[in-house]
Amino acid sequence: MTAIKKGILNKLYVVTVLMTLFLIVIGVKIFDLQYLNGDKYRKLAKETTVKNDTIFANRGNVYASDGNLLATSMSKFTIRMDVVAVDDNVFEKNIAALSNELSKLLGHSSKHYQNKLREAKKSRNRYLLIARNIGYNDYSKMKEFPIFKLGVYRGGFITEQRTVRAHPIGKIAERTIGYDDYRGGAGIEGAFAKYMEGKNGLRLKQKIAKGQWKPINDVNEQEPIDGRDVITTIDVNIQDITHHALLKQMEYFEADHGCAVVMETKTGEIKAISNLGRTSNGRYYEKRNYAVWESQEPGSTFKLASLMAALEDKVIDTSTVIDTEKGRIFINGRKVEDSEYGGHGEISMARVFEVSSNVGVVKAIQKSYHKNPEKFIKRIKQFGLDKQTGVKIKGEGRPFIPSPDSDRWSPITLEWMAWGYGVSLTPLQTLTFYNAVANNGEMVQPRFIKELRIGNKVEKSFDKVILKEKIASQVTLDKMRKVMENVVKRGTAKDIYSPNFSMAGKTGTAKKWIPRHKNEKGETIAGHYSNSRYVASFAGFFPAKDPEYSCIVVVHDPKKEKGYYGAMVAAPIFKEIAQKIYTTTPINNQSVSDTIAFASLDKDYNNYYSTLRKYKTIMPQLVGMSGMDAVSLLENMGLEVRFSGMGKVTEQSVSKGEKVQKGAVIYLKLS
Repeated sequence: MTAIKKGILNKLYVVTVLMTLFLIVIGVKIFDLQYLNGDKYRKLAKETTVKNDTIFANRGNVYASDGNLLATSMSKFTIRMDVVAVDDNVFEKNIAALSNELSKLLGHSSKHYQNKLREAKKSRNRYLLIARNIGYNDYSKMKEFPIFKLGVYRGGFITEQRTVRAHPIGKIAERTIGYDDYRGGAGIEGAFAKYMEGKNGLRLKQKIAKGQWKPINDVNEQEPIDGRDVITTIDVNIQDITHHALLKQMEYFEADHGCAVVMETKTGEIKAISNLGRTSNGRYYEKRNYAVWESQEPGSTFKLASLMAALEDKVIDTSTVIDTEKGRIFINGRKVEDSEYGGHGEISMARVFEVSSNVGVVKAIQKSYHKNPEKFIKRIKQFGLDKQTGVKIKGEGRPFIPSPDSDRWSPITLEWMAWGYGVSLTPLQTLTFYNAVANNGEMVQPRFIKELRIGNKVEKSFDKVILKEKIASQVTLDKMRKVMENVVKRGTAKDIYSPNFSMAGKTGTAKKWIPRHKNEKGETIAGHYSNSRYVASFAGFFPAKDPEYSCIVVVHDPKKEKGYYGAMVAAPIFKEIAQKIYTTTPINNQSVSDTIAFASLDKDYNNYYSTLRKYKTIMPQLVGMSGMDAVSLLENMGLEVRFSGMGKVTEQSVSKGEKVQKGAVIYLKLS
């Protein structure tokens, strides 16, 4: 018996010791949890059940120059319901009314929502989805619905907010307004992304069943602060005009892509910019910012720079006569030809520009610079055509002007440059040059931004930036502005002439360069100029006398069967933009009715040319007219001109009113 008791006591002692040790371990662990590492474990527990959720701040808005909203951040709400939080009596009393309101707002039947809510109550769902991505107005209505108006604790009303970027004017100028998201940064939003960012807020959320999180409070722990606003130079009216004028012509000619830009002459402010690319189904949208990015051979619009260089160097004048022969010549075995079959014969340099004679401009530049091409290149660079504009939008293309000492210079480079091949410019760079001519030689940087604001406070203003004080002499500029006006009056762009408003510019038609590639058969095709693909363009300004705006239009790959010349494809876009700006925003107090119809314009246009046709047989008054204008007018009448001196006409061999025959020789004496 004693042995048995002793065994029991020993076992009891062992159990007691073990329990004592166990209690000691528990005590040590409690002490560790409570005192030694208490803060650590409390923090860990909180992190696994409660978290601060980021509330992203709204980006700043983008505004047009007149205050119209171009881009903004809009709040979108997801609505959920903690059905468990709602008292059973309250739930039963109000479920029908809540279901009716949800049905009116969201579209499903009232019975659908009653069944959904009852099922959630039965399964004790604390995170029932009610609606996704609703706007602020609908959110405001929903939080006043029965049950929901009791709030998050008694009504189970849970809201989650996020922001999305919206463009109130739709797809117009979308690429220039830009974005800054998973796609990267583009346009104005990409350029000013840091400035437009706000400060994110915080909201406390608690982990519930099934790994879901719900807000703990009705209010945010830290409210987000919205970003700063950007005020652009864009004029919504001009932007709308430009976009639709380009779109209409692109659709008709089934072009691949194109762009149009309108710049305010004196300030460099971009009032409109449209970039349209064609999709596989024939629709158009802003695929890329072609005006800023795409560097290309400009074709005949470059002849402005060629003629200006020669005038500045005084190697030719606008009255210098050039023999365009039969409209075809060969330079080192390469053909240069005019668009008009048979050519123009002997004509003045002004007329060469007006009719865009490739032969005429090539012969003039070849004769003047063949022995010293560096002199020509120096003038081109003096015009600023070898440099980027520095516009504050990412991705500006680089211009290319070849140098005689480079590997890319060949025996025909000089002559090909004369008519816009072998050089490369973006449409915006070309427009900047044309704008300088319109602006009496002052080259200003294109500007898309006027101000940066915080609320209503202007934080920074962007003033005019002058790139060059004077790109050429006033004499040269005056002559070029006159011949550009004559391009529209009686040159390649005469079909867009209107007596109601004045325009000046230059057409361009360039064969498209096709890089080396492999065809469908896997054969390697060498790089070449296409005979079926073209780039049509027109650059100019209006009004002609005191230009308010400059504009460029470039259209790639118009359907050849419908037309591909700059005068046919691009110039009408320029005219429509100019006409509608004139009629909706009268310029320089010119007397222009805002009820002008196309029929009226066509009638006036026909009357003008009926009057002009009289001068095919009757000599006009030339005395007092500038020699350049007189020569161009007589050549347009089909007459040959011989003259002496420079300046204005003082004598004419055939008196005013006398009949003349086509081909007759007229002698002029200039002062």
